[in-house]
Amino acid sequence: MMFDKDRSAGALTSEIARLYAAALQRGLAPLKLSPAQFLALNELWSDDGLTQRDLARRLAVEQATMANTLARMERDRLVERRPHPDDRRSQQVWLTQAARGLQAPAIDAADKANDLVAAGLPAAERELFLSMLGRILSNLRNARPE
Repeated sequence: MMFDKDRSAGALTSEIARLYAAALQRGLAPLKLSPAQFLALNELWSDDGLTQRDLARRLAVEQATMANTLARMERDRLVERRPHPDDRRSQQVWLTQAARGLQAPAIDAADKANDLVAAGLPAAERELFLSMLGRILSNLRNARPE
C-alpha cells in the first residue's frame, strides 16, 4: 500500500500553505515586511494597543515567537511599546505612522496572494472552498490528542 500525496487533504493543504506563504512573502518583500509581521500588523490595524499576550493568542503563536517578531518590528520602527495602564507587568503595542502607511499596500499584497489560491474558481465555489476550510480548521483545533 502506498501513500498518495495527491489524494491526501493534509499533504495538499500543506503544499497550498507553502506556496501561499511564498507568494505572500514575495508581495510583502518590497514593503520590507515578513508574513509574521503582516499578521501582527493586521491585528493592530483593527485593534491598536494590544498586548504581546493578546497578539500571541490571536495569532496562535508562542509568546517567544511573538516577542521576537515584535522586537524586529520595534527595531524597524513599525510599533512602539508602552506600559499597560492597568497591569505593570505588561506593555501595550502601538502602531507608528510608518506602520499605518503600510496598511493599504500590505493588504493589497495579501489579497493578490489569496487571489492566486482561488484563481479559476467561480465565486460560489470560492465561498464553498472557504467555508470548507473554516470547518476543517475548526475540526483540527477541536481535535483531542489520542
